[in-house]
Amino acid sequence: METIGEDLRQMIRTPLSPSHVEALRAAGKVVTYPKGTIMAQQGEKANRFVYVEEGEIEVVNPFTGERHYPSTIGPTQFMGEISLLYGGTASLPLRTVVDTRVIEVPRETFLTLMSQIPEMSDIIITVFAARRRRQLEDGRSGLYLIGEEADRNVRRIAEFASRNRLPFASVPLHSPEAEASAKSCGIDDRTPAVIFGSRVPITDATPDKIARLLGLNIDFSGDEHFDVLIVGGGPAGVAAAVYAGAEGLRALVVEDIVLGGQAGTSSRIENYMGFPTGISGADLLWRGQVQAMKFGAQFAIPRRVTTLEAQENGAFCAAFENGQRVRASSIVVASGVQYRRLPLKRLADFEGSGVYYSATEMEARYCKDTEAVIIGGGNSAGQAAMFLSRYTRCVRVLVRGSSLAASMSSYLTSRLEADPGITIEYNSEVSALEGGEHLESVTIRNAETGQSRKVAARALFIMVGAAPNTEWLSGLVKLDAKGFVVTGLGVPASPFATSYPGIFAVGDVRAGSVKRVASAVGEGSVVISKVWEHVKQNTT
Repeated sequence: METIGEDLRQMIRTPLSPSHVEALRAAGKVVTYPKGTIMAQQGEKANRFVYVEEGEIEVVNPFTGERHYPSTIGPTQFMGEISLLYGGTASLPLRTVVDTRVIEVPRETFLTLMSQIPEMSDIIITVFAARRRRQLEDGRSGLYLIGEEADRNVRRIAEFASRNRLPFASVPLHSPEAEASAKSCGIDDRTPAVIFGSRVPITDATPDKIARLLGLNIDFSGDEHFDVLIVGGGPAGVAAAVYAGAEGLRALVVEDIVLGGQAGTSSRIENYMGFPTGISGADLLWRGQVQAMKFGAQFAIPRRVTTLEAQENGAFCAAFENGQRVRASSIVVASGVQYRRLPLKRLADFEGSGVYYSATEMEARYCKDTEAVIIGGGNSAGQAAMFLSRYTRCVRVLVRGSSLAASMSSYLTSRLEADPGITIEYNSEVSALEGGEHLESVTIRNAETGQSRKVAARALFIMVGAAPNTEWLSGLVKLDAKGFVVTGLGVPASPFATSYPGIFAVGDVRAGSVKRVASAVGEGSVVISKVWEHVKQNTT
């Protein structure tokens, strides 16, 4: 807590007005809890909003049972975190310090109040967001990753948590923190591990298991029906969720890896209006997700749609990789693109251990003070080079063509050329990878001269050859020769309508789209007007 600025400290403690408190009292009930009562257990469903009238509540360290932060929650303040919006779980335990009287409001009733009283909603969401930022900044969390530096699977969990803005603490093997955490769970402190709280060592940890513990991964019975199913959690999909929720549509966003898509991997976006000093893709998309949840949109992460079926009543049925299904009156295809896996020997051996497809603070830590190689000539590659140059000894950018003019924004090209820590090599490609358990060197071949040379490198970033994620559409809509969704069809014609009524496409997955974050956000926002018309026509 000591590292948090005074402005953030004040946001966390912002009080509600007397009228807001009366509204909570009318909707909930007053309860008194004795000293030492556990108000929320780590991993327990966030099912109620708690406002403190008298008394004091503290955040508890799940491993030691001691107070986790110097500050506590007192009168005029309230319990809760962002997970309350989506029905997730508590990230840390909370306990009464003295006998404490509170107002409790069930989650569903609370969400209704939030929609009815926007001023109260703004205060609460600001505090919830500030609390999440505090946890992200200071690394105080009940999710402990031991040995991230030594284990690829632990690094995978760290990447999932980091890119989804989920707080976690990462401690090296054999450190005092690792030993204490392992001892509390009764496991070997010499082995990499993922721990959730003091009682839950997670064997064979996967993003899906972590998502379940944190309440991100929704289970569906097959009877759920949504007005719109948005497939893809990048800028276009999140923008669509914001506007769908604002229009009163019941919306579900499904993302198979992490929120943000390709944009979420950008360490700094400088040409997005309203952010003159730039903003990371992850932060931009997280803000959008919170905004969408405020309006009632739901997110299921990680969830992958495998097939889509059209039903006789005009609705659609989407099946997930785990066999569960949901139905929807309309579909927004915002599944974006993914970088192609290059045909290099041992590529799979080094993925996550030297070969990466994004450049965030996670990857920057792995290649600090070494040489990094980036394959690609687009804006993502340029932003990655600028970001990584602050951490690495040098960055080498490999471009297949003879110029960046056609693929990269002018301001980025100028910065790359002026940075002494960045080298651009044109007409170049990687032909081989070498190393033991981690990447140690790459072979670079010049296409013009045919000459090859080996370069010592601990990290290779592949940001080239974007391919659309459209296999799950099951042949329902028209695609172009490269697999992108053809739009501008339908009767009447719409810029985002596909060849099948009720299916719309936005963002990078759409044929002919402008591959920019602002464009994707705009398309996701605008398409909802057509979705709303389609849903209305099919329900009246």
